[in-house]
Amino acid sequence: MFKDILLPVDLEETELTARAIVVAQDLAQQHQASITVMTVIPDFNMPVVANFFPDDALEKARREVELELQKLIKARFREPASIKAHVYQGSPHRIIVDYALDHGTDLIIMPSRGRDISKVFLGSSTTHVVQRAPCSVLVVRPEKPNGD
Repeated sequence: MFKDILLPVDLEETELTARAIVVAQDLAQQHQASITVMTVIPDFNMPVVANFFPDDALEKARREVELELQKLIKARFREPASIKAHVYQGSPHRIIVDYALDHGTDLIIMPSRGRDISKVFLGSSTTHVVQRAPCSVLVVRPEKPNGD
């Protein structure tokens, strides 16, 4: 059913993605699917803002983010060598949807920010992806602490 799974991650919210990683791995194993992990760094949308940074600042940031993404993959995935990883810059929800369109993604797995379904706050990127994705989107809630 699923052959290509996309798992966008926010490297500043790695605990939020822990359960989504487990779900992605389980579904990939069950369906013999590949997993692509991506993260998106902000872009300097306005030249005025970009002028305050050295010319190579964005490239340096990108390299650092790539290293952090590889660390996350090595630490959290059972078979890190099989995971494709990409770092993009721009608007996260646009990059995620465009990637899914361009690469024939079957499933996008994204974490939610809430534990109680009546108070789930998906986050603006997740909301946009759910509304615009060309494929199914699985929103994974964090595990409930014991006793909940």
